[in-house]
Amino acid sequence: MLTIEKAELLLLIAGVVAMLARRFKLPYSVGLVFAGIILALFPFAPNIQLTKELIFNAFLPPLIFEAAFYINWHELRKDLPVVITLATVGVILSAGITTVGMHYLAHWSWITSLLFGVLIAATDPVSVIATFKEAGVHGRLRQLVEAESLFNDSTAAVAFGIALAIATGTELAPVDIAQSLVVTIAGGIACGAAVSGGVLLLAGRTEDHLVEITFTTIAAYGSFLLAEHLHVSGVLATLTAGLIVGNIGSLGAISDKGREAVGSFWEYFAFVINSLIFLLMGMLETHQNFLAVLMPISIGILFVTFGRAVSTYLCCAVFMRSQLAVKPEHQHILFWGGLRGALALALALGLPPDLPDRNQIVTVSFDVVAFSIFVQGLTITPLLRRLGEISPTNT
Repeated sequence: MLTIEKAELLLLIAGVVAMLARRFKLPYSVGLVFAGIILALFPFAPNIQLTKELIFNAFLPPLIFEAAFYINWHELRKDLPVVITLATVGVILSAGITTVGMHYLAHWSWITSLLFGVLIAATDPVSVIATFKEAGVHGRLRQLVEAESLFNDSTAAVAFGIALAIATGTELAPVDIAQSLVVTIAGGIACGAAVSGGVLLLAGRTEDHLVEITFTTIAAYGSFLLAEHLHVSGVLATLTAGLIVGNIGSLGAISDKGREAVGSFWEYFAFVINSLIFLLMGMLETHQNFLAVLMPISIGILFVTFGRAVSTYLCCAVFMRSQLAVKPEHQHILFWGGLRGALALALALGLPPDLPDRNQIVTVSFDVVAFSIFVQGLTITPLLRRLGEISPTNT
């Protein structure tokens, strides 16, 4: 259980790591995961279980809301076809390539391969946004990467639910799958719109910035919890709430002082949640028996990376001769910047305990996430610099 004492220790470590990471010009997320691995070796290390419930109910809502809060809808609307294509067709294509690779080369069953392929397909907003903020990336590139990472979470979560239903013996006809998709997506959007709309109506009746901060917190968690209670997409609900509060709230529903205070609050809150997630990831990495599934891990890393490359370049090729064309440099960064993180771990940890090959899926998922954070996380900034997307003096 995450107690106040344990949280205080983790935040102290996070603060020190943030200082050291800035001094040595290392990605903050990489430093935190490494610190978590070291911390787990000490006898006084807090024993905290990183569970699906903790990630989904406590960590994801504020991170998704904070990221969506700063997305400019008018700018996003221009690139929405590209984002939706990457977040839907791209995720399905990537999951399919990984599934086939794990089945034929790792010799996993089709259903085990499918579950892994789907849960690992989506890029994670926690990892992506933290890395791009540190690198100082702005403009269309940052919008494409952040928006895609937010939208494709919903695709992966919905597809994973369908794959898990099949794995547990539920018979689903194509009509049932289509209906489930429509209900899950529409229901998530409706929950986010309803909660954020109610919050903005209340916020418009006060100029107390503390009350306005409270209302945005309710929007973040309330939209997610309502959607999950109704068995629709909580990720999409919180994403919708963040977009509405961030864009409509700026039109007067939230006061000028309140908006400044809300921005500062969510920036700090995202820092705290990011710190806890990456530290706990590192601590949990030390308990995985990687040697027992070394071959599936290597195959998993290979096909997850290959699937991301194929899906990115093919989806961008669709818009090559249009005004929405994505520059080759941006395509390279979209591919290599597709980091995995908390969402993949949450879905893997949420697999039923009696599911065949569950432990293999969890272990391989953790190792793919570790590869993503350490290898891609450490090289994305040099790649950005080499492609001219950030100044040579930026970290």
